[in-house]
Amino acid sequence: MKKFGKGFWITLGIGSLLFAILVILSSVLQLGERLALIHPYVSYAFYVVAAILFILLIVRPILQVVFSPTFSMDTLFDEETNAKKNYLMYKKVAKNIVLEPYLSEDEKASVNDSLDSPVELKQTLSIVFDKTIKKEINKIIVKHAETVFLSTAISQNGRLDALAVFTINLKLIKELVLKCGFRPSYPALGKLSFNVMTSAVIAESLENIDFNELFPSKGINVLSEVPFLKLITGSLAQGVGNALLSLRVGIICRNYLFMNLKGISKNDVRKMAFAEAITLLPSLIAESVKKLPSRLKTIFEKVF
Repeated sequence: MKKFGKGFWITLGIGSLLFAILVILSSVLQLGERLALIHPYVSYAFYVVAAILFILLIVRPILQVVFSPTFSMDTLFDEETNAKKNYLMYKKVAKNIVLEPYLSEDEKASVNDSLDSPVELKQTLSIVFDKTIKKEINKIIVKHAETVFLSTAISQNGRLDALAVFTINLKLIKELVLKCGFRPSYPALGKLSFNVMTSAVIAESLENIDFNELFPSKGINVLSEVPFLKLITGSLAQGVGNALLSLRVGIICRNYLFMNLKGISKNDVRKMAFAEAITLLPSLIAESVKKLPSRLKTIFEKVF
């Protein structure tokens, strides 16, 4: 099977972002037209607020990610050659992570002692990544996926769900890049953009989920016919589905960030992401559900 080139993924990524932005713009204009019926100045104020939020939540994160430095994503058959190519970036990463409080003093000392050797520094960073950095990055991923779960389980609006998933996943990618001090390659960013866009599209479509098809069990079907239980189970399913997609986006981003350092092939990045997302999902749901009761008041108000 012919593999797509870098240009294809970059073009796809740009197209995905433009598509998502057009959908957001369409929603803003529709709401603005409704507000104009109240008073034109109400719609004007809304457009100003929407423009500010657009810059802060979408434009700013995109620019921060795009203009961050990146590794050279060459193949890793010759470790020494590639370590030398990325030596300056390894040193920059090393200087960034030794400032992080979550690293132990021994780990910081090990990184500092390896600064004079490209191969040794690469190996040390790889060990530190497996032992410590990966856990910290996973905390960021889980935190954002938890936000997606709570937001989309409560909103009860497909378009708002899509907007929430898009902006939260965009913020997730930005935080991972800023945390590491470098970004994935442009083709990898293109693939990530496509994943973020498709996650938002799926989030909107999950609003019309049919539990009689999803859960064929008669007992569950009976429960799903009880009005408020049907609403709650539907909301939880939407939240779980969107959280799983957000976990996958975060893990793919993390793997793209460290694929050069860890020697992960591009073909394995997405395969590993879904399996790992599944393992993280149960604990995420458990923590999110603890915070959900206080927020379910909105759902019950809609029912009664």
